[in-house]
Amino acid sequence: MNTPWVDEARKQIGVREIKGQKTSVKIANWLLSLRAWWKDDETPWCGVFVAHCIKTAGLAIPKNWFRAKEWLNWGQVITQPTYGAVVVFDRVGGGHVGFVVGKDKNGNILVLGGNQGDAVNIKAFAVNRVAGYRWPKEVPLPVKQQLTVLAHSAELSTNEA
Repeated sequence: MNTPWVDEARKQIGVREIKGQKTSVKIANWLLSLRAWWKDDETPWCGVFVAHCIKTAGLAIPKNWFRAKEWLNWGQVITQPTYGAVVVFDRVGGGHVGFVVGKDKNGNILVLGGNQGDAVNIKAFAVNRVAGYRWPKEVPLPVKQQLTVLAHSAELSTNEA
């Protein structure tokens, strides 16, 4: 399946924010290219990561790309998790956004995202936290939408920061 936004996201695995006064050069560059009005990696940046990957793939991003739940207004609604889909989660105090890359043996969604434990990585998320799945309007939805079960030993994510 051709998902250049996920290809870009995979290249960024391991990028992490720097605690304190310093800021990750990578994250600062994403903010600069997206024309953000802030420059630090202490501000929640899951939406920044998704916007960077989507924009790098040549696709449109929403006006308020920095807000996780704004991604619920982007693209087209899809009703099931699909490899490469943007997934938005509910969480205390807001939301979280990333890309669906699989599921684990317990049925949890595996998400490639930024600001997951202060880094870009793949984490498991409970399906009951999903607020919605979105797919780029410019890209045909794949015929096969069933997710691959991947070996994943990480605990469920409960804190996206």
